[in-house]
Amino acid sequence: MRALDYDVAIVGAGFAGLACARAAARRGLSVLVLDRRHAPGERVHTTGLVVKEAAERWEIPATLTRRVRGVRLYAPSLASLDLVAAGYYFLATDTPALMRWLAREAARAGARMQFARPWRGARRDGDAFVLAGGGERVRDIVGADGPRSAVAAGFGLGRNTEFLLGVEAEYEGVAGIEPDRLHCFLDRTLARGYIGWVVPGVHGVAQVGLACRRPAVPNLPAFERKVASLFAFDAARRTGRRGGLIPVGGPVAPFARDGVLLVGDAAGLVSPLSAGGIHTALASGWAAAHAIADHRHEGAAPPAHALAGTRPRYACKRALRALHDIGAPDAVVDAALATRPFAALARSVYFHHRGLTSVDGWRDLARTLLRGGT
Repeated sequence: MRALDYDVAIVGAGFAGLACARAAARRGLSVLVLDRRHAPGERVHTTGLVVKEAAERWEIPATLTRRVRGVRLYAPSLASLDLVAAGYYFLATDTPALMRWLAREAARAGARMQFARPWRGARRDGDAFVLAGGGERVRDIVGADGPRSAVAAGFGLGRNTEFLLGVEAEYEGVAGIEPDRLHCFLDRTLARGYIGWVVPGVHGVAQVGLACRRPAVPNLPAFERKVASLFAFDAARRTGRRGGLIPVGGPVAPFARDGVLLVGDAAGLVSPLSAGGIHTALASGWAAAHAIADHRHEGAAPPAHALAGTRPRYACKRALRALHDIGAPDAVVDAALATRPFAALARSVYFHHRGLTSVDGWRDLARTLLRGGT
């Protein structure tokens, strides 16, 4: 029987796939990365906001980012609330450039990158897989190919079924945006099940977008007309547009089987409430690489067993997702925005290190409720 060409094939050169490729190559595995796009950073579908934990773990170059220290949350009436947490920040990113940097990092570690090569499936051949379209023999396959994963479909793994649909435009020349805030908008009509946003991006670019719970379709022109009372679009020039699906149903099951496993969006590892997925994409790709290397090199448990207990469950966030989908009437949101309990809950959602799964986050919320009042 022919020898292996690669230890692992990774399908998809997004955050999860590139994190997996870099870590696996550094652990001494031979790695092949396949992606249907022609180059890294092409046709990006994400706003590219990175939380503090991911920024520090991956040491993202400062030239690709803009540091933002807080959130300005707007009610439907456009009344606003500023949220900050000491020592915490977000990074707005030049996302295409960030993806190119991650791809270079993976290649520098030893991964072989093949762009303009869509996934066409694989067949079993003994204890290996043979990839369609190239004939390479590989031991393991990692599906990092997004919310509608073809790897998941081809190997009978769990698939995402609940989504937000997001759309975003990039502008140059928008005036009046507070540069140290993520501007987030609650609006049951325009962004049912999620929010709208205006992000002061990198190199003078503003990112303006919103997402809705499917089957609703986001109306970006209507949202832009609404926020034009806050920000000046008179001299603005649109330079880009993107959109895509965001899975919000929680982790898929099964996420692995017989040498194939899913990571990132393909595995449903996106917060059902905040829809944040970059941090978990990077973490799940890294963890998958080490689980595969431990199994192949050290005789540890198969990756599916090793990773099963480490995946987030999102139990609380899934319950809150159901409430968010229903949506409170605009008048209720307007009134709630001025209360301390609402502010405490919002801080727990937005600031990762004090989130709803942390002791500190619940302590803050309980302390606020015990004080009472607004």
